[in-house]
Amino acid sequence: MLEDLRPHIEELRSRLIKICAALFITFVLCFVFWQPILEWISQPLKNALSGSSEVIAYKMGEQFFTAILVSFFSALLISLPVIFYQIWAFVAPGLYANEKKFVIPFVLGATIMFLLGAAFAYYIVFPFGFEYLVNFGQEIVTAKISIGEYLGFFLKLIFGFGVSFELPVFCFFLAKIGLITDRALKEFFRYAIVLIFIFAAILTPPDVLTQVLMALPLITLYGVSIIIVRMVNPYKDEE
Repeated sequence: MLEDLRPHIEELRSRLIKICAALFITFVLCFVFWQPILEWISQPLKNALSGSSEVIAYKMGEQFFTAILVSFFSALLISLPVIFYQIWAFVAPGLYANEKKFVIPFVLGATIMFLLGAAFAYYIVFPFGFEYLVNFGQEIVTAKISIGEYLGFFLKLIFGFGVSFELPVFCFFLAKIGLITDRALKEFFRYAIVLIFIFAAILTPPDVLTQVLMALPLITLYGVSIIIVRMVNPYKDEE
């Protein structure tokens, strides 16, 4: 059995090496420009700060590790096309010839949707969410935000929205290979709403506004996915 799995393991190893090489090269380039990148990342927080509130570093070496994390985050975004292509190349041998031709739509679609999700979080959700969280109770407490904690919070939301916006892309390809139909998605809709709000509650701060701002686009994307699947693999009554 191990002998049967060996070619797949070797193929997976080859794909992971290529992904790591792309990440390493882009990481080195991004590390050179980590300061302007961090300035862009922290801008939503700075816009929400008022009075004597400020962004600080209170741990030894926090600035250095922040630069590392910022560079890796940027490298990951830049390397998305390579990552998605290597994922496709790994699963392609198990697909039919007519399915393998969708490599370019998959890579472009997955990359664009991830970036759209990240942009939605940055430009729509963050201004409202940070304004509420930072200034809540400012009459009593002055906010001193750690850059390390903010960056971790920022990345969790960015990647949460990015992954969430991949839903139509993956539904398209699952429908293309016949694993799902529009009827299956419709029947699962009520459960999907519950799971979406649970997912939003886990990723977002404990305030209703931010959770709703994440849940509503996901419900909309689920509806778009139903339409896409209906076009690709509509349910057919066997009778």
